[in-house]
Amino acid sequence: MDQVALERSTTKKVTLRLIPFLFLCFIIAILDRVNIGFAALQMNEDLGFSNAVFGLGAGIFFLGYFLLEVPGSAMMAKVGARKWISRIMVTWAIIAILMAFVQTPMQFYAARFVLGIAEASFYPCMVAYLSGFYQTKHHAKAIAGFMLAIPGANAIGAPLSTFLLGIDWLGFAGWQWLFILEAIPALILGVICFFYLDDKLEDVKWLNKEEKQWLIDVITKENFEKQQVKHYTFWQALKDRDVLILSLGYFCWMMGYYGINMFLPTISKGLSETTSLTTQSIGWILGLMYACAMVVMILVGNHSDKKNERRWHVAVCLTTSAVAMIISTYFSSSSILISFVFLTIALCGTFGAYSPFWAIPPSFLTGAAAGGAIAMINSIGNLGGFFGPYLVGYIKDTTGSFNTSMIFLGISMIISSLIIVFLVKQSGKALNLEEKKVKKIS
Repeated sequence: MDQVALERSTTKKVTLRLIPFLFLCFIIAILDRVNIGFAALQMNEDLGFSNAVFGLGAGIFFLGYFLLEVPGSAMMAKVGARKWISRIMVTWAIIAILMAFVQTPMQFYAARFVLGIAEASFYPCMVAYLSGFYQTKHHAKAIAGFMLAIPGANAIGAPLSTFLLGIDWLGFAGWQWLFILEAIPALILGVICFFYLDDKLEDVKWLNKEEKQWLIDVITKENFEKQQVKHYTFWQALKDRDVLILSLGYFCWMMGYYGINMFLPTISKGLSETTSLTTQSIGWILGLMYACAMVVMILVGNHSDKKNERRWHVAVCLTTSAVAMIISTYFSSSSILISFVFLTIALCGTFGAYSPFWAIPPSFLTGAAAGGAIAMINSIGNLGGFFGPYLVGYIKDTTGSFNTSMIFLGISMIISSLIIVFLVKQSGKALNLEEKKVKKIS
């Protein structure tokens, strides 16, 4: 078999084996993370939570996430991917079910904090895991493949969650069933994960001998090319300049993303108060918005790989999202349709930036250090997931409107795009493998 055909068949087998399963696992993770926004439509009224209380509870998840993100990635390097990812899914499923029984703000805060601890390192573990099975030139498409779960979970979760809010079984409210029923798939997949995944490429039995050896040789060669400038350990990678800058950019991005994502159901309900839209109708509209974001995510990931360029793809997407978010506020009182159109553009922009952004770290980091750096970026970045929802809730309670919050979130994402462009200017194309200006990681 010639090399082109061998590459094509091997990459196809890897993709069919890993991407659908990881996509399914990740879609359940995101569903469990964002369903809090839909639960708020009932839960806040039932439990007497203000927007500030909800915002703090929604965001405090990321404090727990922050504390265990890097240590969790280090643990995966020691115990293996299948055991660690399985442990994460089973643990968070149990805690997510317990979310259905919170009654007070303190219980709400505690449950969300522990849920963040349970889920910590899930995402960076999967990104690092995939980097061990793909050539660098295929990273963005591979990452986009399972990261479609983010908008996908919202596209599915929006109508599903609003439907669950309408049920009333065994004396439990709809928002309680929402937490219970959407957590059970995580429990099931967590068990399956233990038997389905292989810890490393050398362990796989679903590639033939020629395909397996070719992929090992290609990835080994790429890793060698990345190891020509300087040597990093897991912990040294956390102090790398580019890793820290990416962390800062991701922080500002996530502050904008989670601020809008957690409150989007509430914002949408407020926008539709002058129309006859039901809660279920809002769910379908939000689902369509996130479906559009999935299409954009695929297109941007493919274009980023084709051009072998990452940073400007991220910056353009985030700037577009920020501008659309700000514009949507000017139509919130005059035209609901136009406001929703710009909110959809905002979602498409923020999701489109994901795959090129997460293709950057594996392009100059390898091995355990790649996992550590990805965890570091995700950990610091997701602190923005704490501040974003909290500030949105606080500003809404203070001003009585979401408009000021939306402008704040848009500015935050513009700052993120500028930080990532600054990284490009400082490092040139230092993250481009073809120019071999890369950093050695062990």
